[in-house]
Amino acid sequence: MNTVSTDWAGIDCPVWLERAKGFTLTALGQMQKENWVVSLLFCDDDFIQTLNQNYRQKDEPTDVLSFPLGDTVEQEGGSVFLAGDIVISLPALQRNAVDFSVSPNEELKRLIVHGLLHLSGMDHITNALDEPMLALQETILTQLSGEQIL
Repeated sequence: MNTVSTDWAGIDCPVWLERAKGFTLTALGQMQKENWVVSLLFCDDDFIQTLNQNYRQKDEPTDVLSFPLGDTVEQEGGSVFLAGDIVISLPALQRNAVDFSVSPNEELKRLIVHGLLHLSGMDHITNALDEPMLALQETILTQLSGEQIL
């Protein structure tokens, strides 16, 4: 069974937090990931800019950061995979939705799936849609098109 925890920083608690958790669980199932532990943190631009500076040496806000742990631990009832943390800036999400002409709901789903793919070990060099990771991201999003978070 997958586990998703949620938190927020620099913003009010999102009213849709449980739906984001549910979508993440659904996406993990679609990706055929089992016994994963993932955390989602929603934040403002200042918070993610600090992380981006500290961990990527880029002094600017970004939309999503993933921090893979990649540890398997034994717990009562079996082992779990501590996949890692996904941090999403809500102001960047809103800017992306406008820039890419998609709904904020669609962009939030994209950022969550993007983060999950990074936690699974995938990466991309460019943002071209023919990048294998980004092509898979769009396939997953098509499969989950009916899901609503916002």
